[in-house]
Amino acid sequence: MNAYRAKPLTYPWPPFLYVLAMLGAVALGRSAPIAVVHSQGWIPWLAGAALVLIALFLDIWAMKTLIERHTAVLPHRGSSHLVTCGPFRFTRNPIYLGYTIMMVGFGLITLNPWFFILASASVALTTAFAIRNEELHLLSRFGFEFERYCRATSRWI
Repeated sequence: MNAYRAKPLTYPWPPFLYVLAMLGAVALGRSAPIAVVHSQGWIPWLAGAALVLIALFLDIWAMKTLIERHTAVLPHRGSSHLVTCGPFRFTRNPIYLGYTIMMVGFGLITLNPWFFILASASVALTTAFAIRNEELHLLSRFGFEFERYCRATSRWI
């Protein structure tokens, strides 16, 4: 059995990465704030709150779908089934997409542009270090079925 077939990652890096990015955005917002001019009152806060709720719904829906299909939820565990239903019909990485949307929502709520910047960096790092390994794992486990799924479903949105 090759290393990718056993499990995609040795540690669940993406959740840890996004938590660090959120903490970094808060710290940078305090130590090196970027001025934001707004005159829309509650609109950014309401939009941000809506995005956070959408992100939570997406994450819970994706986790519930994985649990119902009896496969791993944590990214460092091997997948026992290829899940292509639920939110996985629309994106191959709904949980990571939810994390990213949540960061954008917090950026709007707090009017802190560092959330947008670090969300972009988190997407790049998650793609480079986690998603590619997860895709190799799924390809080695499910072969052509996973290739067909990749052709039909985008990685992010």
